[in-house]
Amino acid sequence: MQHSDRLSQGLLHAFVLDGKGSAQSVSFIQLFGLQLAEQESLWLHWERSHQHTEQWLRENSGLNEFICDLLLEENTRPRLLRLENQELLLFLRAINLNSHADPEDMISLRIFANAQRIYSLRQRPVQVTDELIKAFEKGLGPKNTSEMLLFFAESLTDRVESVVSQLADTVDQVEARADTDQRYMPEPLVMLQARRQAANLRRFLAPQRDVFAAFMRIQETWIFSDDAMYWNELNNRLTLHLEELELTRERIGLILETEHRRRNERMSHTMYMLAIITGFFLPMSFFTGLLGINVGGIPGAEQTHGFLIACLLLGGLAVGQWLFFRWLRWV
Repeated sequence: MQHSDRLSQGLLHAFVLDGKGSAQSVSFIQLFGLQLAEQESLWLHWERSHQHTEQWLRENSGLNEFICDLLLEENTRPRLLRLENQELLLFLRAINLNSHADPEDMISLRIFANAQRIYSLRQRPVQVTDELIKAFEKGLGPKNTSEMLLFFAESLTDRVESVVSQLADTVDQVEARADTDQRYMPEPLVMLQARRQAANLRRFLAPQRDVFAAFMRIQETWIFSDDAMYWNELNNRLTLHLEELELTRERIGLILETEHRRRNERMSHTMYMLAIITGFFLPMSFFTGLLGINVGGIPGAEQTHGFLIACLLLGGLAVGQWLFFRWLRWV
């Protein structure tokens, strides 16, 4: 009994689906010797990082070592792996909507499924399981494992849509303000963070789209053929989100490029104004400096043409500087 209690600490949810849209919660003890009717299915949801989860998978789940190793991997990417005996391994990524978390820091959801059993493992809390339990309570939940997989995929895609829309709205606001207010300067750090977020989302959503496409061609007998059109719709929706993310990245790049050009133009205008001011005062500075020369004490000061000689020396120095700049190809 104590051994069972320890193992149950890694188990988050356990439900037996009745095949009609509802499910009955079962305790960990009830799993031992559980006999499922033909229309019933079992769903177990585990905390992957819990040490007792690994112990149960390897000792009590009936899965071989290869499958257990894949389910317990530290890092995964979205993919679908077909196994023997009409079994599947499905790895998905969920938007991280936990408090104080970045949405692009996506949560890994690992799923083993066959005709009557689904074992899911999470890394961090994922809201899709809460929605699933509420659907069971209303009698509107999945009826079998095939619909369970589809429910997971639909819920995850819905959350992707909200995050992608928020990113697009942020870029829309910046573009609109930049177009209407010439003095508005977008925050480069905010734009770079949005661009990084779009890139990180696309990194996992692109292979997840391929997973949805693979389900349209799957031939397991417990995967209903009617579900193919739903998987096709999810594939199209995710493709649209990926295109929106790519467009968002390009728009952010255009905003940053436009702002960089504006900064350069403002700097060029400032330097132009400084050059005009300098050119305006340069003749006056030259004449005041020239007329303020004190030739007393310099060689030739006692001569009548001492001031003229000083002017000629300054002119020669100016010509020498001009020839030197020409040699450097500066002018």
